[in-house]
Amino acid sequence: MQYSGRWRIAEMAMWDSDYLDMEVEAYIEIEPSGSGEFQFGLVSGQIDGGVVKDGKDQRFEFTWDGNDENDSASGSGWLKLKDKNSIDGEIKFHQGDRSSLVAKRISS
Repeated sequence: MQYSGRWRIAEMAMWDSDYLDMEVEAYIEIEPSGSGEFQFGLVSGQIDGGVVKDGKDQRFEFTWDGNDENDSASGSGWLKLKDKNSIDGEIKFHQGDRSSLVAKRISS
């Protein structure tokens, strides 16, 4: 699967880089099965997703369940390849904030 691997979250619209890398270097990791995990700032979660095709386009869509500053949190999101080593996407909190993101591939 093209989206599998570890991706460094380089930018998010709602948060600056100081927040993104507060505890660890912000990342999204996706397994070939579509499961995975992410962390940015004080937000972390487990991912469950898959590739969705729309005509010639495709993207990885997922739901997530985890924590935001030790409070339970969940939501959804999507990722779309810009090229083989970079993605654009969005992470949304259930009934809350949403933010676009840009990430670069660290490993396959």
